[in-house]
Amino acid sequence: MTVRTRVAPSPTGDPHVGTAYMALFNRVFAKSQGGRFILRIEDTDQARSSAASEQAIYDALRWAGLDWDEGPDIGGDFGPYRQSERLEIYRRHADRLLESGAAFRCFCTQERLDEVRRAQQSRRETPRYDGHCLALDPHEVAARVDRGEPNVVRLRVPEEGDCRFEDGLRGEIVIPWRQVDSQVLVKSDGFPTYHLAVVVDDHLMQISHVLRGEEWISSFPKHQLLYHAFGWPMPAHYHLPLLRNPDTSKLSKRKNPTGLNYYRRSGYLPEALLNYLGLMGYSMPDERELFTVDEMTAAFDLNRVSTGGPVFDLAKLDWMNGHYIRALTPGQFMDRVADWALNRDNLSPIAPLVQTRTERFIDILPQVDYLLGERAKLTAADFEHKTLSVEDCRRILDHAVRRLETLDDWQRDALYTAIKSLADAMDIKMRDFLSPLFIAVSGRAVTLPLFDSLAYLGRDLVRSRLRSAIEALGGVSKKEGKRLERSYRALV
Repeated sequence: MTVRTRVAPSPTGDPHVGTAYMALFNRVFAKSQGGRFILRIEDTDQARSSAASEQAIYDALRWAGLDWDEGPDIGGDFGPYRQSERLEIYRRHADRLLESGAAFRCFCTQERLDEVRRAQQSRRETPRYDGHCLALDPHEVAARVDRGEPNVVRLRVPEEGDCRFEDGLRGEIVIPWRQVDSQVLVKSDGFPTYHLAVVVDDHLMQISHVLRGEEWISSFPKHQLLYHAFGWPMPAHYHLPLLRNPDTSKLSKRKNPTGLNYYRRSGYLPEALLNYLGLMGYSMPDERELFTVDEMTAAFDLNRVSTGGPVFDLAKLDWMNGHYIRALTPGQFMDRVADWALNRDNLSPIAPLVQTRTERFIDILPQVDYLLGERAKLTAADFEHKTLSVEDCRRILDHAVRRLETLDDWQRDALYTAIKSLADAMDIKMRDFLSPLFIAVSGRAVTLPLFDSLAYLGRDLVRSRLRSAIEALGGVSKKEGKRLERSYRALV
């Protein structure tokens, strides 16, 4: 048997460091067995998926050195590798499930489902579908479909007993069926959900081993039901530990930089980042901390994969990155610095902005220091303003973070529109509203155009700077955070 593994990110935002983490382990395991590593794009969320995000995935994974053997951009024998191009395949398999009785059509409105969920929560029950459409007469179902009545396809789940399955890292896991929801498999727009698509794709692409995050353990019973309904053997499953914040919560953008582009733009070497990610779930036989991907591959043993919650410690990553930088020769160091920042692709977006403001080349660096390097450390005194209080500045920065986190289009005009609408909603003059943003992003009150700067820096660097600015203003307690969240929601 040829070992085949995959990573399947969604092109709905910036590439996540967790994607690199999963890609690393899947690629290392496949290569350690002489197998193949596949990249699949899960773009069934048409409202949020974009070609730009898909390209960003390719660019970020290749920067990290996590290349693939088959994928949407290079092809292969088991394509298409982009889910939006496989809709007819999913439709045929959904029909098979309906014909066998393993799935059923549900005509419940969102309003009814919300009401059922609220009632269950009030009784302190696990929110789940209540089976309202399970017993509909087949003739009624056909008539309602013929009339064009909106419906979804749901998975039929046993009402009693337990689901038992073997996890390659954790042994036997038991989940009562009463905790498993009747998952929607096909949405009303005809697009499959993750649960149907991942099972169909993994089988048809002959994936032999699935290494994925532990958050998917609760979904395993649904996938097991689908494999059994189709009569297919299941791949071996290994649920890797999730990356954690220092407080042991799941790694999140609210507490840590999570975008791969943050680490790329901040000057981390990809080999250092992969070394660190490898340490997050694996220990080498000789217990050394510094190793290359090739060395990890040569020594890889699934029995040495840990199930503990690894803490993503930026200070430890900084130390490791410094070790790799100091190991470079001076020539290599200069080449890597040039590749990181001083290249045409990186400079071309800001060149027009700087050129119109430059009389001597010596004028360039003071204009772009906060774009090509870290901005100055801030204090509350930096935000002093004739009309805005410290509380006002914190509220502006907090709401700006919340607004920008929902923004899919990270371009200058879209950024301006989002911030302008927020300033209007908060009834603050745009000039005043932008003042703390200028300071937070650049460390000074006068810079290159703000929205061009935001677009250039990227989502993760901007988010990191806004959050550190909030900390410079005294931070936000949990109680105040809830108050600010209510304030923001009242505006939108």
